[in-house]
Amino acid sequence: MNSESQLSQTANSSFTMDDFAKALEKHDYQFQKGQVVHGKVFQLDHDGAYVDIGGKSSAFLPRDEASLRAVTDLSEVLPLQEDMQFLIIRDQDAEGQVTLSRKQLEIQHIWERLAEMQENAQTVQVRVMGVNKGGVTVDILSLRGFIPRSHLAERDNLEALKGQNLTVGFLEINRNTNKLILSQRLATRSSNFSLLELGQLVEGKVTGIKPFGVFVDLNGMGALLHIKQVSQKFIESLEKVFKVGQPIKAVIIDLDEGKGRVALSTRVLENFPGEVLENMDEVMASAEARANRANNKASE
Repeated sequence: MNSESQLSQTANSSFTMDDFAKALEKHDYQFQKGQVVHGKVFQLDHDGAYVDIGGKSSAFLPRDEASLRAVTDLSEVLPLQEDMQFLIIRDQDAEGQVTLSRKQLEIQHIWERLAEMQENAQTVQVRVMGVNKGGVTVDILSLRGFIPRSHLAERDNLEALKGQNLTVGFLEINRNTNKLILSQRLATRSSNFSLLELGQLVEGKVTGIKPFGVFVDLNGMGALLHIKQVSQKFIESLEKVFKVGQPIKAVIIDLDEGKGRVALSTRVLENFPGEVLENMDEVMASAEARANRANNKASE
């Protein structure tokens, strides 16, 4: 026997089972709660699934953490020996076993998707599930959201909204506090804004009168007719000119989608100073021709 083979035998005989265990520990991953890992399901039972994630012990995934949707057959969502991602939801126990979840990983991905939609000012469809004093609760991609009453198009009969699908925008998204506040009005405004442009003649309804101006509803979106834009003539009191509920036509003179502002003018429709005050009906009846004339004049 040569010296090389003797050395090899000596080395092999000195490597004990304790040494082998220590070597495994050195190469074992340090898994932590909140970490996303890859693994393969190798066994299913009534309580859940056992997953190989490369640790010294198999990981366990409880049945109720298999998916966001209700599952009767685990093999449908956890196919054997298929590489999948999992979220660690509980640190290693005394045996080195961690607890996994596919459900929580799905939820995490949904929150990330919603945050991206909010950043891009997108809208999403939700289903009204319940009603309370402050508004309605909704299902949004399997998460629970809330729409305050003040941000609903229908505010008087909330019960009638149950089961309905609504298009909404995002007011607040906070993953840490599970806060998901939505707005139907925001979505309506965003949709309506795409239909508006400067110089456009629009028709709405007076919803409020203040000393500084008149609030106008344009198909669910608020606009302001400032007192200085009502007429070329000085106005003492807007309440003598307008009434709440009154239909009105006006020209858009300013748009700010970021702040949700639409500024209107009836002043540009006048043929002479004070015509809106003296003969509102005539100005409204021929508003389209007057608006075209004003736009042509502005482009000269």
